[in-house]
Amino acid sequence: MTRRWRRPGVLAIALTLLGAGAFSGLGLWQLGRAEQKQRLLDAFAEATHAPVADFSQVRDAVDMQHYPHVRVAGRYVGGRGYLLDEQMRGGRAGVHAIGVFAVAGDARLLLVDRGWIAWDHAPGTLPPLPPLPGDETAVSGIYAPYPGGGLRLGGNALPAQTSWPKLTLHLDAAPLAADLGAALLPGVLLLDDEPGSGFVREWTPQVMPPERHRAYAFQWFMLAVAAVTIFIVLHWRNPETEQ
Repeated sequence: MTRRWRRPGVLAIALTLLGAGAFSGLGLWQLGRAEQKQRLLDAFAEATHAPVADFSQVRDAVDMQHYPHVRVAGRYVGGRGYLLDEQMRGGRAGVHAIGVFAVAGDARLLLVDRGWIAWDHAPGTLPPLPPLPGDETAVSGIYAPYPGGGLRLGGNALPAQTSWPKLTLHLDAAPLAADLGAALLPGVLLLDDEPGSGFVREWTPQVMPPERHRAYAFQWFMLAVAAVTIFIVLHWRNPETEQ
């Protein structure tokens, strides 16, 4: 029996158009986010090999789209530092060692991520951190914004710790500045890789990868297709089924 088209109601048309349009819009939005993240990752990957920028020109201009490669003169502040905890790499537990750096000509302190190092958290131990230079020095790396925010549970654990380096689960500028009793520069320096440093320095922005955004976009587009398909199936009927 030949199927025939049953005239849909205004409500059915409106709901279908609304659903398909909304799903398609969300899919396009996810594709746009994927493109943004890809540009961010490309810029980050190129930063290590980019010419060294004048730190005085970029130190207050941190954002998520530009990662200048800089060289900074000054000295590490002795007896201060942090261990960014619960950092997994290759199935091993470890920390990122965060040094505190006094920049020449600037009263604000700079946090320096020296890199990842393994640590099994055995009682009474600290990670085997290579010593910091005690004299004036220059450090180079990628100048990046502080890691993104997120849910913070348990309050600020820094004031309760009396020995250095202090453990922390987050790098948040405000509590770290309060803990150090000094203003901080708005970015973190991710040190260049250096053979024999004792650290792993493989820097990647902590963002959702473009592939996941594209996967979400595909799901939204499939929902748009499903909405139209259901509309057609419901209105392209076999007359025998209507008797």
